[in-house]
Amino acid sequence: MEARAYVLIEAESGRVAEVLAVLRTLNGMASVDAVTGPYDIIATVQTPDPRMIGRLVMNEIHSVEGVKRTVTCMVIG
Repeated sequence: MEARAYVLIEAESGRVAEVLAVLRTLNGMASVDAVTGPYDIIATVQTPDPRMIGRLVMNEIHSVEGVKRTVTCMVIG
């Protein structure tokens, strides 16, 4: 069963473009967009298994230099 989530990302000041470029190269990213508001980037993540989303966020997204924190919102239904 395919799983999808929105990952709200706060980046370090002045590093949004750099973080965007790296995130767009990661497998599992359906879209990565810079946004206005309390978060700098919203990524749509799509994986074959819901457990892979957590691994992707923790192992890949959090390891990108310039990512300060994330909030993951799983799509239900």
